[in-house]
Amino acid sequence: MKREAVRTAGAPAAIGPYSQAVRAGGFLFCSGQIPLDPSTGKLVDGGIEAQAERVLSNLEAVLTAGGATLRSVVKTTVYLVDLGDFPAMNAVYGKFFPEDPPARATVQVVKLPAGARVEIDAVATLG
Repeated sequence: MKREAVRTAGAPAAIGPYSQAVRAGGFLFCSGQIPLDPSTGKLVDGGIEAQAERVLSNLEAVLTAGGATLRSVVKTTVYLVDLGDFPAMNAVYGKFFPEDPPARATVQVVKLPAGARVEIDAVATLG
């Protein structure tokens, strides 16, 4: 099976040995996005709402670069440092996925890179 790495300047560059996304077998597998501003490489200011907005905007940029859209996302995983942030994150998430949202898992983690409060990864269909 052919696989192809996807890169875009519209989302933060990978900070380790991984790709922003990989196309394979009719799917786009997107690595987790954290709330870094792609133009500065810095964590966005603000609370969980601002962070969730940036994460989902970064994810949308990766999806676009890979030939997919938010509508083609079939599964996401949301990682939160504090599950108490779930309602606020969920409100922002709902704006990006207003109809027939993808399947989703949400988990609490001890820590995320760069002091982020939220990270989201995704799998989307292609074609």
